[in-house]
Amino acid sequence: MNNNIRFELSFKNISQLEKKLNFCKLNNIKNINIPCKGPIKKELFNSTINYISKNFHEFNVTYHYSLYHQYSKNKNKSYMDLLDFVKNSQTHRNYEILLVSGSNKKKNFDSIDSLAYLQKEKNLKVKLGIAYNPYLKKYYKISSERERFERKISTGLINSIWFQYGTDIKVLQNELTYLKNVAKEEKLNLFGSLFIPSKQFIARFKFRPWKEVYISEKFLYDLENFFDFTNDLVSFYKKNNITPLIESDFSSSEKLDSVYSFLGNER
Repeated sequence: MNNNIRFELSFKNISQLEKKLNFCKLNNIKNINIPCKGPIKKELFNSTINYISKNFHEFNVTYHYSLYHQYSKNKNKSYMDLLDFVKNSQTHRNYEILLVSGSNKKKNFDSIDSLAYLQKEKNLKVKLGIAYNPYLKKYYKISSERERFERKISTGLINSIWFQYGTDIKVLQNELTYLKNVAKEEKLNLFGSLFIPSKQFIARFKFRPWKEVYISEKFLYDLENFFDFTNDLVSFYKKNNITPLIESDFSSSEKLDSVYSFLGNER
């Protein structure tokens, strides 16, 4: 049942991480994502990789590597850190990588630049995931997302696309059609962000909206409408073979049951 769902973990230290990993084990959750944002960056991000690699071999982990948050000293040093991370994913550590530029792109060192550098490396056979925000052009007047995707896919290093969360399924459908036309023969795994609606989630988002994340006001002011939309989004994901990435907190039996109820599953 859990093979078609991924769960993103948030934590502030290794102790919290351990508790959440043990909760995942107890509930037969194998597919987890580790973001690179907030407190999870630099030292804690690196410690997390070492800790999971040493103590929790049973998990299928995707690490989000933020070029913004992992930037160190200068571009050359930062690239060598990335290269080491990518090489490690091929050898003794069993993990996948989602490469992201970060909330504020570094000049001459974003995901496009890094993929171009990696493409030139000899004997480096690697496939990476990339993020895609379908809502930028319509809702934020940013027209570069398609061009950026075409440059990324042309490197031959991409094996997965991770859709940013948003609440316009028509826009998502249009962008999915476009991506498939561009990718053509490339075998790409598709993942889609999913949040479970709650009064707490709505209050937090209204107080501090996330950068370039579109949520319609009709959902922010009517929880039942938000529930209906979420069911529609889950159906869209299933129809299009898009694996949901649960970004809501799920680390209690009650919250996990809520996730599964939206996905039409039982524990």
